[in-house]
Amino acid sequence: MNAAPLVLRGKRVLLIGLGARKGGVGVARYLVEQGAEVRVTDLRSADQLAASLADLDGLPIGWTLGEHREEDIAWADIVVRNPAVPATSPWLALAREQGKPVEMEMTLFFRACPAPIIGVTGTKGKTTTTTLLHAMLREHWPDAVLAGNMGVSALAQLSDLRPDVPITLELSSFQLEGLDEHQLSPHIAVLTNIAPDHLDRYDSFDEYAGTKASIFRWQTPRVDFAVFDPGDPLVKQLTYAAPGQWVLYGSGYRPDLKPVVWVEDGEFWAAWEHEPVSLGSVDALKIPGEHAQRNALAAAAAALAVGVSVAEIRRAIAGFTGVTHRLEPIATINGVTWINDSAATAPSAAIAALRAYADRGIIAISGGYDKRLAMDDVAEELARSARAVVLLDGTVTPQLIELLTAWGVEPVGDPATSMDEAVARAASLARRGDVVLLSPGCASFGLFRDEFHRGDAFREAVLRLAEGAS
Repeated sequence: MNAAPLVLRGKRVLLIGLGARKGGVGVARYLVEQGAEVRVTDLRSADQLAASLADLDGLPIGWTLGEHREEDIAWADIVVRNPAVPATSPWLALAREQGKPVEMEMTLFFRACPAPIIGVTGTKGKTTTTTLLHAMLREHWPDAVLAGNMGVSALAQLSDLRPDVPITLELSSFQLEGLDEHQLSPHIAVLTNIAPDHLDRYDSFDEYAGTKASIFRWQTPRVDFAVFDPGDPLVKQLTYAAPGQWVLYGSGYRPDLKPVVWVEDGEFWAAWEHEPVSLGSVDALKIPGEHAQRNALAAAAAALAVGVSVAEIRRAIAGFTGVTHRLEPIATINGVTWINDSAATAPSAAIAALRAYADRGIIAISGGYDKRLAMDDVAEELARSARAVVLLDGTVTPQLIELLTAWGVEPVGDPATSMDEAVARAASLARRGDVVLLSPGCASFGLFRDEFHRGDAFREAVLRLAEGAS
C-alpha cells in the first residue's frame, strides 16, 4: 500500500542520526534536493562521521554533532529518524509531544517510489534472498534496482526507477517500524523466517516477531502478494491473517495451496498457474546448506509473482555466487578453506552455517556483543560440529565460554582481542581439508564498528596469511 509523496519543499526537517552507512547520507541529500531546510544531529563526533560528512560536503545542511538538543526538535517541522535510533528514544517522544511527524528513509521512499516494491525481511537469509531475487529480476529487466538494509540508500535510487520495473528492498525490523507506523507495505512482501534476535532493542521476542510480520499488515487483498513458508510454525503463526495473495514455498507441492515453489528429488520445482515445472538442479546453486535452498525458493516465488519466467529464474540461480559476509569464501590456504559469515549476527544464522559445513572439519570463530539472545543452541551446535572453537572478546563471550564448558568444549586460549589474533590461532589449529568459519551468531560491537567491519577485518587478516604462505 502506497501513499502520496510527502511535501518537503520549504519545510524544516531534522534528521536524527546520520550514521556511518549510506542510508543517512541518502536521506540528507534527498531532503536537500526536495527543497527542505535540513539539519542533522548525531551523538557521534565529526571525526567518527568523517566519511559520511565528506559525502555531504558543500550541501546546505546545519549540524549538531556529539549531542542531541531540545532546540533542534523545537525548530523542526518534520523529524526523520535513522533506523539505529530506537522507537523508544526520548527525543522521538519529545517530537511527538510537540506534534512533529516522525518519518524514516523507507517511509519517504515508499511515498515517492513510482515502481512496484518488493520487500524482503527475516531473521536470517534476507540479504541472500534479496540479492538472488534481484539477479532473477535483472534477467527479465536488466535495469532493475536493488537497495535497502545492505547499505544502499533507497532514496538515492529514485531517479533510476521506472514505473514498470519492480525495485527489490531488504528491510530490517528497524525499518519496518516506521512503515508500520505509517501503514505502508510493499506490493510483494517476503518473510524468509523468524527466530529470536535484537532483544537488546525489543522487550520480547513477540514484539520483534510482530514487527517483522508488519511487512504484510497493510497489503491490499487481490492486489498484493505475501510470500512465505507455511511449513515454518512461527512464520505460519505470523502470517495467518496476511491480506495479500499467498505465494507459498518450501513445504512440498500441495494442489490445495497453489501457487507454490519447492524442492523435490534434487531439483527446484514451481507450479504457477500451470503444471509443475523444474527450475533446475539444486546442485546449480553454489551456496551450501538447506537454508540457502530455502532462500532460493523464496526468491523464485517472489520472482514468479512479478512475471519473471522459469528460464530466467533458472539462469539466475545457476549464475549466483553468493553475497559478501555471508558464507563468503575468502581463500584456500594449504588445503584449508576460509569462510566469512560475519553477517551471522543471530544464533540461528550461526547454527545454519555450522550445519552447512557439517561434512568438513570446522575451526569456528565465535563470540562478540550480547544482544540479550540465548546462546545455548549455538554452544550445543559448536560442541557437535566444530573441531575447535576460537572466541573473540566481547560481552557475550563469557556466557559462551560457560555454555561450551558445560558441553565439554574448552575454547582455544583466552578470547582474542583482535581479528589478526583470532585468525592466527585458527590457522595454527587447521588441517588440510578443514574449514575455518567466522560465523559468530552475535553482534560485533566492541572490537568492531559493525558486522561488516568485522568481516572486512577477517578478510584482510586471511589475505595477509595467504601472502605469507605463498
